[in-house]
Amino acid sequence: MADREIDDVDKAILHALQEDARNMSSGDIAERTGTSDSTVRKRIQRLESDGVVKGYSADVDYQKSGYPLRMLLYCTASIAERGTLIDEILSIEGVVSVQELVTGEQNLLVTAVGESDSDITPVAQELLDMGLGVADEVLVRSHETTPFGGFDARGDAGDEAEDGAVDDA
Repeated sequence: MADREIDDVDKAILHALQEDARNMSSGDIAERTGTSDSTVRKRIQRLESDGVVKGYSADVDYQKSGYPLRMLLYCTASIAERGTLIDEILSIEGVVSVQELVTGEQNLLVTAVGESDSDITPVAQELLDMGLGVADEVLVRSHETTPFGGFDARGDAGDEAEDGAVDDA
């Protein structure tokens, strides 16, 4: 955030949103952070407007939803082009994410899902047609995530709130 740093209350809010944004009410988060419901709502609005919280999305199990193949494609693009290609890569049927890598020869990591090899193969071909080098393809069995532990500041945030150090904004 440009104007102010992320404090322990913000971190606790981010952790709670990562755990379960859909079912976590501002009241639930307020209870965890020792702040008021209105403080949590204001903080979330600020985190969203400052671009810290970019959005909310469903964590889809592609395998259970009929797309059992998840392929990682390590690609090489020119340094000047790699950032500008991301939107075009994301528009390829089957691509679900693109990561810009800053070390190593491969500087883009593309994740694609599909029902069969015939779904994944065209993705690799389209990347080649864009002028990217596809250095490696890796088939992924499973992919799990967890909230970032650095945001789990419940103990610190609660202590601050009890001391009266946390304001409403």
